Amino acid sequence: MLTATVLGSGMAFLDSTVVTVALPAIGDDLRTGMSGLQWVVNGYMITLSALILLSGSLSDRFGRVRLFMAGVVVFALASVLCTFAPTLEWLVAGRVVQGLGGAMLTPGSLAILQAGFREEDRARAIGAWSGLTGVAGAVGPFVGGWLVEIGDWRLIFLINVPMAAAVLLISWFKVPESSDTGADHGLDYTGALLGVLALGGVTYALIQWGAAGATPAVVTAAVVGVLALAAFVLAEARGRHPMLPLGIFSSVPFSVTNAATVLVYGALGPMLFLLVIFLQEVGGYSPVAAGAASLPITVLMLLLSARSGKLAARIGPRPQLLVGPLLLAGGFLLLSRLGPDAPYLTGVLPGVLLVALGLASAVAPLTATVLASAPERHAGLASGVNNTFARGAQLIGVAAVPVAAGISGGAGEGADGSAGASAIAQGFGPAMLILAGMCGLAALCALALPRPSARRAERGMRRREKAGRGTEEAVAPKPPTPPSRFCGATEPPWQSCPGSSAGTDHHTSGGDR
Repeated sequence: MLTATVLGSGMAFLDSTVVTVALPAIGDDLRTGMSGLQWVVNGYMITLSALILLSGSLSDRFGRVRLFMAGVVVFALASVLCTFAPTLEWLVAGRVVQGLGGAMLTPGSLAILQAGFREEDRARAIGAWSGLTGVAGAVGPFVGGWLVEIGDWRLIFLINVPMAAAVLLISWFKVPESSDTGADHGLDYTGALLGVLALGGVTYALIQWGAAGATPAVVTAAVVGVLALAAFVLAEARGRHPMLPLGIFSSVPFSVTNAATVLVYGALGPMLFLLVIFLQEVGGYSPVAAGAASLPITVLMLLLSARSGKLAARIGPRPQLLVGPLLLAGGFLLLSRLGPDAPYLTGVLPGVLLVALGLASAVAPLTATVLASAPERHAGLASGVNNTFARGAQLIGVAAVPVAAGISGGAGEGADGSAGASAIAQGFGPAMLILAGMCGLAALCALALPRPSARRAERGMRRREKAGRGTEEAVAPKPPTPPSRFCGATEPPWQSCPGSSAGTDHHTSGGDR
């Protein structure tokens, strides 16, 4: 069970990192510029961000292993399409379908562990899952860079096929099915569709505006995206079974920490996207070296996340949510000074280390505060909302920041990529300054959080309220223990499956194993 879930989730983690390393090679082969590369990244993120909450509900209703396996199949077939894509359009189509598969398999993998392991073993299983999937993200740059150097960028998608085959075989023969027998049978298909339209329309408008200007198609996409977003909010407010109940935002700490999440991950996504391209196109780095440049972020996240969470539990999240984004801002300021000949140790590494320390300081308190600010019955929903916001912020950031910094263009940048390299060299510094400003705003969000004394009073009030509800609710099962380690360099940690209360005895098929 652990092998299947680690390989399935690791496949999605690995794919997200290896694709970034291969972007310059993809651009050269398919004769596309910055806008095309943005679509290669964002095609995946659109469907992943919009459908991941719905996927959690579907897995509870129809079976977690069943939906997990379906997601693996979709992801593998889409990877084959990406491998043999003759044009940019086919590649982006494959990435969109990959996002659908990723949305189906990612939350289900953790729910399978929660439902399938005994309570006393569950924390260790989730910790192993978290650490091993983080390792998959860490080795991604090396694997991707090595495959690009020895062969072709298409190999980065082909490696998903044997991994998917192994996951399917193990899942079919060895992983027991589970579902939530008390799950609500209403599903928010309308909200999911409107979410895809909103993210797709806004993303298309931002990317194509930088490549082609305010054409009728760009204006139409922007209008459709904004209207779909407004309709989404209205549908979630009035729907009988919303996948994003707006009442959860009545908690000020929950809303504030999600706003900080949007700003932090909205800055991190463009940084990881632009740094690899800058190092290869401007700095002359090999794919392996460019991918490894950001490895300290993953390593420090794996090493320090547990300590950061313990520190936040002792002193409260406010100090770290103030210091962490400021460290990120400092790292972006250092990276904004990079030149074409900047050496790695004295030019790139100091900024990357500050970014890593900022993330290690902020990610665990962000996730803990989001989960603590929501009622216990909404722990899975709160985690899903936080992850969705983080992924959506990365999507919009990758689309918007290059345009705002003047790094944009289509396929006509020049066959040798020189015009694209020039634009990247000129716009990289301004882009990093924009990201530093976003992190400064994230630090200000921490000031809106209640101080420790107020937090203690609030906890005491909750304890008194809970004591007055009777013994039945007082012994209700607690949310699962968060993993001891997690690499949050791509998104916040999953503490529970979105919309799922998996892990309690009455939700497990055939009893705990």
